[in-house]
Amino acid sequence: MFWTRICELLNIKYPIIQGGMAWVATAELAAAVSEAGGLGIIGAGNMPGELLRDEINKARSLTDKPFGVNIMLLSDYVEEQMRVVLEERPAVITTGAGNPGTYIPALKEKGIKVIPVVASVALAIRLERIGVDALIAEGSESGGHIGELSTMVLVPQVVDAVSLPVIAAGGIADGRGFLAALALGAEGVQMGTRFVCSEECTVHPNYKQAIIKAKDRDTVVTGRPTGHPVRCLRNKLTKQFEELEARCAPPEELEELGKGKLRAAAIEGDVEFGSVMAGEVSGMIKDIKPVKQIIEDIIQEAQNLLRKLNERFSGAEDV
Repeated sequence: MFWTRICELLNIKYPIIQGGMAWVATAELAAAVSEAGGLGIIGAGNMPGELLRDEINKARSLTDKPFGVNIMLLSDYVEEQMRVVLEERPAVITTGAGNPGTYIPALKEKGIKVIPVVASVALAIRLERIGVDALIAEGSESGGHIGELSTMVLVPQVVDAVSLPVIAAGGIADGRGFLAALALGAEGVQMGTRFVCSEECTVHPNYKQAIIKAKDRDTVVTGRPTGHPVRCLRNKLTKQFEELEARCAPPEELEELGKGKLRAAAIEGDVEFGSVMAGEVSGMIKDIKPVKQIIEDIIQEAQNLLRKLNERFSGAEDV
């Protein structure tokens, strides 16, 4: 029922992509999502190249389905990571924090699909011109690094501006969000926070519990003066950020405060002074389930909702 150009492009059963979250999106999670019919993504973050190679090989040992790698173009290791990607040839790379244009010819030569994350129409148009395969339009509801436009207004504008298939991201965690994204013109969705609270995600249990305990207003955005704002769960670290921003501390001081804090939360379990990057959908997530169940529940809910909508409005023309 939900077969789209994204399914065809990526050779996947469902148009559901897992976000490439640094320190969170490991081979185990990526393989589980791919095995369940979506597209799993390994988050390269600031991994050295050989560590990324190990993750790719681990994912291949866990699934024979397509999976991808997310490359953060501002990473200190981006050149190493790209070299490994070109050698290992995952099916797809998603990119963020920059323009992947420099790498596209080499990636295309190796048959690797390129799907950048965009937060504006202008960037979407520019990236279509340089030959990317699809786009992820990510709204400010997302966890981690964000833009300014919300998903509801960003996605349809990007869809109208380009001919490429568009994947919606930000604020999606269930069948309602999935169906709404398709109604906006997207041909798939990317989810991060929902997959954090899966059994296969290897992130520290404290991180998962922080998301499950979160209420609707428990995420905040920090670091705007740096030009790279981040959405995360409110804690003692975010209070420190707020204090620095209130006294107009220089961006360098904010960046120094943030160093290593995502790892502290995701790996060490420090959810007070670590950066618990999570989206606004945290308030909707109340359980930890296998990836396969998460995906199947979303598809079933979307099918049921679509059926109900058809029934509700089937007689509208007669009114």
